[in-house]
Amino acid sequence: MADDAKTRPTEVEVDDFVASLGDPATRDDCAALVELMSRASGAPPVMWGPSIIGFDRYHYRYASGREGDAALVGFSPRVGKLSIYLNDGTDQHTEALSRLGRHSVTKACLHVKRLGDVDLAVLEEIVRASATRTRAAHA
Repeated sequence: MADDAKTRPTEVEVDDFVASLGDPATRDDCAALVELMSRASGAPPVMWGPSIIGFDRYHYRYASGREGDAALVGFSPRVGKLSIYLNDGTDQHTEALSRLGRHSVTKACLHVKRLGDVDLAVLEEIVRASATRTRAAHA
């Protein structure tokens, strides 16, 4: 089955997207998150769709036959929070999340209001571990 993913890499410059964000604090957090995730993933940032900043990519294939490419790790500034995408699932990071600081989670997303609410070293540890696990699972 062909790749029918709606979210794909675009030609939009990440710096332009970040500069377009209305709230200065959100712009600052996004710029810091770009640096952190670039270090943790070892890859430069790329816009995926209109609002996701992704780093590297992996190819997935489901038992149903559906397959495609997705950002290895990434984030998106949402209303009132930053959504950080962890493709290995947040349940893989229970111990580190207990040390992170103020956050919430869903199955594959870590949500923080501001980077100042969390320990950035722990966040980088989580992103690095997620990138490593996802690469290994899809090699």
